[in-house]
Amino acid sequence: MGTAIEYQKLMTEIVHINLPGPAEPMPGMSGGELLHGFLAELYRAPSTDSKAFIESLSGKWNVHFRQVK
Repeated sequence: MGTAIEYQKLMTEIVHINLPGPAEPMPGMSGGELLHGFLAELYRAPSTDSKAFIESLSGKWNVHFRQVK
């Protein structure tokens, strides 16, 4: 009997979320702008437990938050 084929797909794309993001959804926003605002809002969560959870998920999915000056 043959062995199962195993492989690992490596994600090399990095997504940068610029902070601060849009505070409220506006009519006519694109899907990318809505997602940007949603993720930026999650990152601003006041709870340290929530923030730690968001950062752990972000690390797994190569999503990086950066402050725009």
